[in-house]
Amino acid sequence: MNQTGSENSSRWIAHLDMDAFYASVELLRYPDLRGKPLVIGGRHAHAPARLADGTTRYAKLRDYVGRGVITTATYEARALGVHSGMGLMKAAAMAPDAFLLPADFDEYRKYSRMFKAAVREIAPQIEDRGIDEIYIDLGDVTGVAFTGDGDPHAGVRDAALRIKSAVHKTTGLTCSIGMSPNKLLSKLCSELEKPNGLTIVTMEDVPKRIWPLPTNRINGIGPKASEKLAALGINTIGELAASDEAWLRQQFGPNYGAWLHRVAHGHDERPIITHSEPKSISRETTFERDLHPRHDRDELGRIFTRLCEQLASDLARKGYAAKTIGVKLRFDDFKIVTRVVTSEKWLQDATAIRHCAGHALKKAPLEKRLRLLGVRAEQLCAVDILPLPEQDMGANGQDQLTLGLFLAP
Repeated sequence: MNQTGSENSSRWIAHLDMDAFYASVELLRYPDLRGKPLVIGGRHAHAPARLADGTTRYAKLRDYVGRGVITTATYEARALGVHSGMGLMKAAAMAPDAFLLPADFDEYRKYSRMFKAAVREIAPQIEDRGIDEIYIDLGDVTGVAFTGDGDPHAGVRDAALRIKSAVHKTTGLTCSIGMSPNKLLSKLCSELEKPNGLTIVTMEDVPKRIWPLPTNRINGIGPKASEKLAALGINTIGELAASDEAWLRQQFGPNYGAWLHRVAHGHDERPIITHSEPKSISRETTFERDLHPRHDRDELGRIFTRLCEQLASDLARKGYAAKTIGVKLRFDDFKIVTRVVTSEKWLQDATAIRHCAGHALKKAPLEKRLRLLGVRAEQLCAVDILPLPEQDMGANGQDQLTLGLFLAP
């Protein structure tokens, strides 16, 4: 295999990653926090309070008590050692004076739709990879083929600049874009010059730009594989690329070993997938304190109903109905239990979803305290191609449960 040879040299794939997305959205609302360490996390963290003198009072990490985790943090907060996924209490010990805002996912989803719509105006072929990142096929974008004088990548650079400008004009937010012949390299290089970065990597650039990076920067090399590689003396992508493929197959199995060798050399033939039907849509929440199914029944009932309402709203917004509704429970011993119920009718109405989810809940053991509760819609169908009339989507709310209760007595 040619280590640094051309791979689809005519293809240009971009990976766009919004910069500290959730935190950046919050800074649009609270610009006086710009340049300060800010952490987003904990749905029940104290919201900012507008004072009579026109100023705003913000909670700080030192004030937080609970089991929430960091959703994201500004670059100033990351410099203090805190990062996404870290418990808020642990982060408070490291950065007590960092400001804390609760997560507002409805607002983040709104800005996600805005930036993706802005990109589609310039480059319609995109692959949605989540709330804050997309892949973009630049092949059909006007001007990409132009090389310019002295800059062989002037065309693709100009396309990326136009996309970045459109995103900023539409949302007020910045993004980082990595461009290369494939998705693997583009995702790697979009992280190289954050924030507000623009990075171009060709196959010839792999030894200089990619090989010095740690192996776990490759999406698909998780903690266990990274730990095993380190035990074998392989810490960088370059060291992985220098390893014998047959030896990697022996160490990691034929398929994964061959994949490791291939990606270490920057090879990736995956296409841009512009559309895929979701298999499920879900909503869940982790409680600030463990709740008992019986003693805290009323509180759990309100939470359960709200989750079903949010799920119904998500289905309606995305244009889907569901036949299967499931519940997810995580108990105080961290054991997870799921149960599902399938309806004869297509469901989209909140009351009907609540009714179906209640039946699924009755199939679960409910003796221990709960840490998390979730509701999931599965077996989805687009509303515009439903085989049944719209009035059959559970909108009549027959046999609805008492919505104020978690379980009927």
